[in-house]
Amino acid sequence: MSRSIVPDLASYEVWFLTGSQDLYGEETLRQVAEQSQEIARALGAAENVPVTVVWKPVLKDSESIRTMMLEANSANTVVGVIAWMHTFSPAKMWIRGLDALRKPLLHLHTQANVELPWSAIDFDFMNLNQAAHGDREFGYIQSRMGVARKTVVGHVSNPAVASQVGSWSRAASGWAATREMKLARFGDNMRNVAVTEGDKTEAEIRFGVSVNTWGVNELVEAVDAASESDVDALIAEYEEAYDLVPELRVGAERHESLRYGAKIELGLRSFLEAGGFTAFTTNFEDLGGLRQLPGLAVQRLMADGYGFGGEGDWKTAVLMRAAKVMGAGLAGGASLMEDYTYDLTPGNEVILGAHMLEICPTLTTSRPSLEIHPLGIGGREDPVRLVFDTDAGEGIVVAMSDMRDRFRLVANVVEVVPLPEPLPHLPVARAVWKPAPDFATSTTAWLTAGAAHHTVMSTAIGLEEFEDFALMAATELLVIDEHTTVREFTNQVRWNAAYYRLAQGI
Repeated sequence: MSRSIVPDLASYEVWFLTGSQDLYGEETLRQVAEQSQEIARALGAAENVPVTVVWKPVLKDSESIRTMMLEANSANTVVGVIAWMHTFSPAKMWIRGLDALRKPLLHLHTQANVELPWSAIDFDFMNLNQAAHGDREFGYIQSRMGVARKTVVGHVSNPAVASQVGSWSRAASGWAATREMKLARFGDNMRNVAVTEGDKTEAEIRFGVSVNTWGVNELVEAVDAASESDVDALIAEYEEAYDLVPELRVGAERHESLRYGAKIELGLRSFLEAGGFTAFTTNFEDLGGLRQLPGLAVQRLMADGYGFGGEGDWKTAVLMRAAKVMGAGLAGGASLMEDYTYDLTPGNEVILGAHMLEICPTLTTSRPSLEIHPLGIGGREDPVRLVFDTDAGEGIVVAMSDMRDRFRLVANVVEVVPLPEPLPHLPVARAVWKPAPDFATSTTAWLTAGAAHHTVMSTAIGLEEFEDFALMAATELLVIDEHTTVREFTNQVRWNAAYYRLAQGI
């Protein structure tokens, strides 16, 4: 029954564009084409570049550049373009093309050779290998026009170069996912909560996501329509994937609760599939005719790649869907997360995070336990849920807030650690982490930024992908990592307030 909606990133294309001009003659241009094809093939073959790199013929004039950019815009499979100036490509030729481009751009500053053949260098060699100043010409016109791009420097044989290109291509894939995203809100936001509010119209302008609301009882109709045979099949899948507590097993006293949880999954999945939705929200204050707060169903849909936000938090759902796509094929996962409480032991402070029920099982490689427990909120029957501990390792938590005149992303690099002690009385999935650079600095910066308490935790992708994503979305990103100080972070918040207002124009 599980159906992944995370795309195979190899189905996405990045076009490799090479700049030159007619000045150098046919033989030089033939070599330019051959060498640029070699670089494109090397990037395409790199293990950490997940997309398909497609080489395009060398661009030598303004009209061919503009036409290429328009074709990239209209090709649904294209998530971005890489540009390299092999020779000197006069930048005025690129103005109309760069002005037309609507896909993410990476400027690759490289050259065909690693080492210079010093004793053999002649002027023919110099004519052919001019990226050192050809790319500077290209860099000028990008800056003059205010074109957002990522710049990667080095030879493609350097693993660091392929790694940066790969991170950018993942971010571009996530950006493409938001541009076509439809998000279903079942009910409204939790009452009186500020941070989950947001401008849905601006979100569609900025990220491309369409955010709309459906009555919860429309979902209830889909849940009630689930057939008993489909429920049986899904129960069998649960039994194979998880450790069921005895009271939920077939014939036991709470098995009917599990069957209803399966009906919620079937109904929710069918509703989302029929509407073409890739993200959704629920709200425990608006459950309509649902007998349980969706727990297990939400966890499994997140594992399949759906974005999700609790209490109507659609911004976190958008961010999570992007993280799911960016992390496609990587070890680790991404989930809704919420800071709940602290251990303030001096020198060993940690954060305990969870949510009512909805933490994605992609954060663990262990076998979750499928359990049922009371939930003192929502006023419904006891819900079923998966219980597990998040795997230890490197991670990142990212929040999206609406600051009235812009959206703000705040990212904190963290180390997920094993539980210091068992949690026998907390029957939900959970994570414990140490934030960089230290607890006090991280928390002070987070509060200074006004960052949300709902986050996306990713253990698959890291800071670089979110930095690239924010650049593509022209969205503010504040970073809390090992280099952060409270003084510098506070100043950055102040400077950003001026910058982003000025950048919007009058």
